[in-house]
Amino acid sequence: MPKMANFSWLDYTIFGAYLLASVAIGLFSARGQETMKDYFLAGQKVNRFVVAMTIMAALFSGVSYLAGPAEVYKNGIAFSLVMLSFFIATPFTAIYLLPFFYNSRYFTAYHFFQDRFSLSVRLLASGLFILRVSLWLAAATYAPALALEKVTGLPLWFTIMCTGMVTTVYTVFGGMKAVIWTDVMQLAVLFGGQLVIVLLAASKIPGGFAGVWETAGADGKLNISFSFDPSVHATFWATIIGGAFLSLVQMATDQVSVQRYLTAGSLRDAQRSLWIKLWMMLPVLVLFYGTGLVLYAFYKFQGDPLSAGHIQKEDQILPYFVVTQLPSGLAGVLIAAIFAASMSTVSAGINSLTSATLCDFYQTLSKPESLTEKLLLAKSRWYTLFYGVLVTGLAFFISTMKSNLVQSVNTIIALVGGPMVGLFLLGIFTKKANARGAIIGCVVGFVALLGINLFAAKQVNFLWHTMIGTIITMVVGLLTSGRSASPSVPHRSP
Repeated sequence: MPKMANFSWLDYTIFGAYLLASVAIGLFSARGQETMKDYFLAGQKVNRFVVAMTIMAALFSGVSYLAGPAEVYKNGIAFSLVMLSFFIATPFTAIYLLPFFYNSRYFTAYHFFQDRFSLSVRLLASGLFILRVSLWLAAATYAPALALEKVTGLPLWFTIMCTGMVTTVYTVFGGMKAVIWTDVMQLAVLFGGQLVIVLLAASKIPGGFAGVWETAGADGKLNISFSFDPSVHATFWATIIGGAFLSLVQMATDQVSVQRYLTAGSLRDAQRSLWIKLWMMLPVLVLFYGTGLVLYAFYKFQGDPLSAGHIQKEDQILPYFVVTQLPSGLAGVLIAAIFAASMSTVSAGINSLTSATLCDFYQTLSKPESLTEKLLLAKSRWYTLFYGVLVTGLAFFISTMKSNLVQSVNTIIALVGGPMVGLFLLGIFTKKANARGAIIGCVVGFVALLGINLFAAKQVNFLWHTMIGTIITMVVGLLTSGRSASPSVPHRSP
């Protein structure tokens, strides 16, 4: 079995050119930005197909690129059934939640809570979003650093710093328009690169794709558990039901996604973009999870690099294959794609963190007469710089976590996302819930999930955490609201 190889000069050249192209797009997009609408919503003139692509790209990061195949490589296809949960989360978001965001014409998803409950609930929800996404982006920064450490020999700290710095530079200047067009470029390269990997690996396996399926079946990689035991890893029910709640966190309560919906020209276009994204995502997810089966069968015949000590974690299996099996030049493109996909996600995230901080905190707590478009645009760039630095620092913390990327990232999402979904459902679908109940329910839901993570992580699989947090938040929120009802939500422009 070949040991880990370093990049050739051609790989380094292609890799560097790809990253420079990403930065160039960001800087070019800075032209003509004069208002917050330009900076955060790209002027609300984005085509629905482009909106669909950028929504998918924002949620499909370098973490997905590394962790999806690694999860299937190690544990089989069970977790990949989570893609079916999108058939629950997508129509629910498009039909019931998207009108609240779009018709209100807010810059953030959390302005809704001020009209429905109170300013305190809005600030609480936005603060929880900032906490969750900061940690999530740190994981997305760590992922390419992990890949590059093994394939290029560059130290982990160096690649983390490079990811954070390059991403921050083009996001500070380019805003949402830079985020969108780099998203489109990254998505095309990711999908094409993964297809090349699958075809090349399958061609070297006895029997091709039939051999892959036969090997996976013989070794139990196609087994699916229908157990209701919450401690069992990735059961059918956990991936469908728990996965639907996980999907709702990012599709329905996340400023990263909501901000993209609002770049569309109309509510109908925003809804159509969600449906387009659903059908675009399915073949992409099938390809990416299928890569794990193909790599498992390939190394079944070639020898497992994990057990041989050539890699330390299963999350490194994809970059290991890239640099040891792909020809010079192509390896540089695919590793750059992993790196750039994470940059795309991080740029989208810090742009959304900035919009939440500026709109939900700075504007709300400042005197209106002191706020000019020029001042707000300048503040936006400073906040973007701040979050770029913060996320880079948090990435070093993520690198110390012992669990794999799939579990680490979804645990982070669930911890705050469960109570957030509960808050939105309380606000939209109940009349009894008031501000006091919403806050108490959210806090209890968060504390309950924190307790599960600290004391019962092995007894309750991470896929169930979001649903548990949602239910606790709603039940406690209703029980502690008393008799007073909150006002209905007006649909008005900010």
